[in-house]
Amino acid sequence: MSRTALALPPNPNPATPTTLRRHHAVLSALSSATSITHLKQAHAQILRTKLERSTSLLLKLVISSCTLSSSLDYALSVFNFIPKPETHICNRFLRELSRSEEPEKTLLVYERMRTQGLAVDRFSFPPLLKALSRVNFLVEGLEIHGLAAKMGFDSDPFVQTGLIRMYASRGRIAEARLMFDKMFHRDVIAWSIMIDGYCQSGLFNDALLLFEEMKNCNVEPDEMILSTVLSACGRAGNLSYGKMIHDFIMENNIVVDPYLQSALVTMYASCGTMDLALDLFEKMSPKNVVASTAMVTGYSKLGQIEDSRSIFNQMVKKDLVCWSAMISGYAESNSPQEALNLFNEMQSLGIKPDQVTMLSVITACAHLGALDQAKWVHIFVDKNGFGGALPINNALIDMYAKCGSLERARRIFDKMPRKNVISWTCMISAFAMHGDASNALSFFHQMKDENIEPNGVTFVGVLYACSHAGLVEEGRRIFNSMINEHNITPKHEHYGCIVDLFGRANLLREALELVEAMPLAPNVVIWGSLMAACRVHGEIELGEFAAKRLLELDPDHDGAHVFLSNIYAKARRWEDVGQVRKLMKHKGISKERGCSRIELNNEIHEFLVADRIHKHAEKIYEKLNEVVSKLKLVGYAPNTSSILVDLEEEEKKEVVLWHSEKLALCYGLMKDRTGSCIRIIKNLRVCEDCHTFIKLASKVYEREIVVRDRSRFHHYKDGVCSCKDYW
Repeated sequence: MSRTALALPPNPNPATPTTLRRHHAVLSALSSATSITHLKQAHAQILRTKLERSTSLLLKLVISSCTLSSSLDYALSVFNFIPKPETHICNRFLRELSRSEEPEKTLLVYERMRTQGLAVDRFSFPPLLKALSRVNFLVEGLEIHGLAAKMGFDSDPFVQTGLIRMYASRGRIAEARLMFDKMFHRDVIAWSIMIDGYCQSGLFNDALLLFEEMKNCNVEPDEMILSTVLSACGRAGNLSYGKMIHDFIMENNIVVDPYLQSALVTMYASCGTMDLALDLFEKMSPKNVVASTAMVTGYSKLGQIEDSRSIFNQMVKKDLVCWSAMISGYAESNSPQEALNLFNEMQSLGIKPDQVTMLSVITACAHLGALDQAKWVHIFVDKNGFGGALPINNALIDMYAKCGSLERARRIFDKMPRKNVISWTCMISAFAMHGDASNALSFFHQMKDENIEPNGVTFVGVLYACSHAGLVEEGRRIFNSMINEHNITPKHEHYGCIVDLFGRANLLREALELVEAMPLAPNVVIWGSLMAACRVHGEIELGEFAAKRLLELDPDHDGAHVFLSNIYAKARRWEDVGQVRKLMKHKGISKERGCSRIELNNEIHEFLVADRIHKHAEKIYEKLNEVVSKLKLVGYAPNTSSILVDLEEEEKKEVVLWHSEKLALCYGLMKDRTGSCIRIIKNLRVCEDCHTFIKLASKVYEREIVVRDRSRFHHYKDGVCSCKDYW
């Protein structure tokens, strides 16, 4: 029986040998392209040879352009020429876009699929959700979650994993965990994303608990999860769990690749266990930037700045994070000038700072207290586009306040378009350290009027202001409001301020009653505040008690030993003086030497007590003699009561006249003839004699003088100090 042939419509684009050759040639050109220019040439060839309807060639062109260009505009324009692309082609492009530098462009393809009625399947959602996890588009993420649920794909494990990642990346950790708990099958990737989500949200203990749950489910952790868990241990300071993970790695013969090695080094360094960190670090070859930076940071946090710099110097390649870590180390280790020098070196190498670097540089300037340096840093901040950042502006307020310019700090604050609790707290603390309690309290009340809720640090600033202004009742009221109205549990810092408040006001018994009644065990700061108040008011018995309690907590505290030595000397108990000094010598404890800095012509000059090292030392002492002679004409007489060593009276007078702030002041008077403000930074509390000396000098020489000592600023003008002699 004969069969009738089916009548088929003619093929509109018959694959002739010529067409096939052209198709192959263009495909070859696309495959060998190494630049976007090559791709555009291949695109032109497609158009010339009338192959623009070849979906496979256009898709190849789209994918290749994603790889060869950081901009996705060309890839998108080509994709839009593909008429009604099939879903699998769209999905392929979605995957490429989700991995690109512009993941938000993924949504443009998604919008086209929806508006043109192109089908979306379960393979469309994972790349969409991956893209959304990289950008701050939560609303779109919620919409896509809704669509996935509507289409019945929210039970697909790949879609669920994408949703977990999306929610976790946006800090919606509860929603991420809810989705995680709904999963029937959790692979190692899902566990990894959820554990990392907890870490990114700062919930380190939750991350460790989930890791334990994962092990109980017999899921073998991979190197990525172990690295994440080690990071959680380091950031939480959980050394014991970190060691347990290290043991787990060794016991299970897990290959310790460079990534895992770095995680172990970082964990130990973050926990301050530098001996174990160093042991692992020295076994690394080559030593990578991540591990080296962790070592730099670890040593810096322990104050071992020389060890930190040694690691830094050994690094062959240094990234911005490493430079920032070293600068931060210097800034926080009382080496602010070294921090600024290193920043300048970084600049000379063409490495551009980021916001983290600039915060460390601003902190260094604040510690240094040099106003000219501070002005230069401020100019740099504005020129390089950091001036609009809220954290930078907050840091600038603190910097100017600590460099003695309350006016500039206020100017920054007033110009800020947005202020948070830190902004207000910085300004309140600035007023407090400058002795302007009135403005500190005014800003505190204004802050509350603007519905900015004060935090614990804010109250430290306000209570500090009350303490240094003698506002006892106001301080009591604010302390009580902190507890009763703002539900803030007082910490040691708050109790320390109240003890200081009572102590300065000579309410020493009340201060002691508070120390004994407070729910926290008194720390070094509490006993130190009480001891200092006893020194000011000559309360020897209570002062001795406070000093001994302090030494029980910190046996090597130089201030307590010196205090005991001084009160014994004042009482002429020379045998007790001898015992204290013998103990200090045996333990290698010495009184911190007075040191003062002054900035002139962008140069920092440093002076110690009785300093003869400065190149102009001879002229400085000549100037000192001149100043002393002039001040004596207006009533100055050296106060030797603070010199409690067994010396002749004339020798005591010489010692008190050689204090570092007097030498710095004389150098300023000698070198700066412009009549501008003289600014001095002192590492210790200004003594009574120096305080009187500088007050009189401000009047006799008609100069404004600003001194920053250990705890506050003194603004001297016309023979009067801003502290009203209450410091």
